[in-house]
Amino acid sequence: MGALRAEHVCYSYKTKYQTIEAVKDISFEFVNGKFYAVTGESGSGKSTFLSLLAGLDLPSEGKIYVDGEDMAQLDRDKYRRERASVVYQAFHLFPLLTTLENVMFPMELRGVKKEEAKKTAQMLIEKVGLDKKSYRQFPQMMSGGEQQRVAIARAMASGGSIILADEPTGNLDTENERNIVEILQSLAHDGGYTVIVITHNPEVARGADVVLKLRDGRLVASKERESSEKRAGYGEVDEPC
Repeated sequence: MGALRAEHVCYSYKTKYQTIEAVKDISFEFVNGKFYAVTGESGSGKSTFLSLLAGLDLPSEGKIYVDGEDMAQLDRDKYRRERASVVYQAFHLFPLLTTLENVMFPMELRGVKKEEAKKTAQMLIEKVGLDKKSYRQFPQMMSGGEQQRVAIARAMASGGSIILADEPTGNLDTENERNIVEILQSLAHDGGYTVIVITHNPEVARGADVVLKLRDGRLVASKERESSEKRAGYGEVDEPC
């Protein structure tokens, strides 16, 4: 069974003048141990779909299941604290907390004792390639690539197995982009996480195991990469009704 499963998911919202159908009849299963990239033009519904997977809102129609449980029946705040974490392009670190304190924060929310949280945070910080001198640094003292590493370490500290990332390399240079993709690949392949990334960047998408393409709110293409396959092209899927 997949970690996340969308079944005929639709989402619409109303403006003063019209109803916008942002997501239209998407069905897909995301499993543990794989890195997914969700691509598409601006306005294709990528970020809305990610927000639904994160439990920030519920579908207008259809259902999302988390390990077989209906998202609508879950405590969605608890879901994001303990089972799924979101990594943003703008990092969203707490500016008045050090790296160590930022990574400890989600564990302390769960009631983990301070010393245990500290040891785990140190391990996670080093896991994303930062050294001990970063423990006491504040976000403004770090580069964009370093801040995103901290954001990923904090996501891992939630204790969940699902990481959702919205354009996580959008503010980074090419070298840091490559480093972040390698970390996400390792989390999926070595750590068993379900990693789902929204991206406009074809280089990021090439690093994924599975690439999904959205257009006008619909899933119009998906392609699972073989390990030896060149990172090119999409496999067409049937248009949803």
